[in-house]
Amino acid sequence: MTEAPRSVRSEATPPALATLLRCLDLETLDRDLFLGNPGEGEGRLFGGMVAAQSVVAAGRTVEPDRQLHSLHSYFLRPGRHGVPIRMVVDRIRNGRTFTTRRVRAHQAGEAIFSMSASFARPEEGISHQDPMPEAPPPEGLPEWEEIRARILGAPRASGVDTSAVELRMIDAPPMAPGDKSPAYQRSWMRARGALPEEPLVHTALLVFATDRTLLTTAARPHGLPWGQRMSASLDHSVWIHRPVRFDDWLLFVSDSPVAHAARGLIFGALYYADGTRVASVAQEGLIRIRRDPQP
Repeated sequence: MTEAPRSVRSEATPPALATLLRCLDLETLDRDLFLGNPGEGEGRLFGGMVAAQSVVAAGRTVEPDRQLHSLHSYFLRPGRHGVPIRMVVDRIRNGRTFTTRRVRAHQAGEAIFSMSASFARPEEGISHQDPMPEAPPPEGLPEWEEIRARILGAPRASGVDTSAVELRMIDAPPMAPGDKSPAYQRSWMRARGALPEEPLVHTALLVFATDRTLLTTAARPHGLPWGQRMSASLDHSVWIHRPVRFDDWLLFVSDSPVAHAARGLIFGALYYADGTRVASVAQEGLIRIRRDPQP
């Protein structure tokens, strides 16, 4: 099996990334019961956080020689900051090659997220992929948080979900109402600092990051920038094709082939800079026009 590219990053771990890593270090309450800290913040909890924590919970119950290769999940209710998340793991199957787990995440007594995940033992076999789309290098490209701040006319956002992952945009999102463009988007992403070597952490961080920018892709043809829409992820699926290194740049390419009845479908692909496809993503999201659009 092809090994993931390796890079050396010696800079100190910034506070937001250190906080995210602590949030992924779950407390074990019982054999299949874990407690996660969602961190502090404002507004509803970023869905990628509970998805990443659920990946860690499932991975803690799997043989160490098996790696996550797919997950399918639903966001059931908005999560909240500052309230512990309890994750219950069901050991559905332990096979010779594949291991299946189901995770239910609860907060304040209510289910907020459910996930089915499959882990597999690496093996040799068929291998092919489409070529990576053309893309300029990440150096010098604008950061997503800066673009969003300009759109909203507000200070740059801060917090674990916006600061732990560096996200550099190739295709600018809609900047003003009515600014329409194709439902296609490219960006580069990576962790903002060095990471531990544990493969499960890198995989969980990739899942965390793949919940970003997808709904923006579906909103592009409709001229709905931030402040002009209300949106939420409904479900999220990830397929992992190769070992993950999230401290290397990954090109995230997404497109939305269809939207109807306020729901948009988005597909995504992630590539290393050398063109190797690492993962694929699919998400359906709710996108509504705000009744009181922001100026």
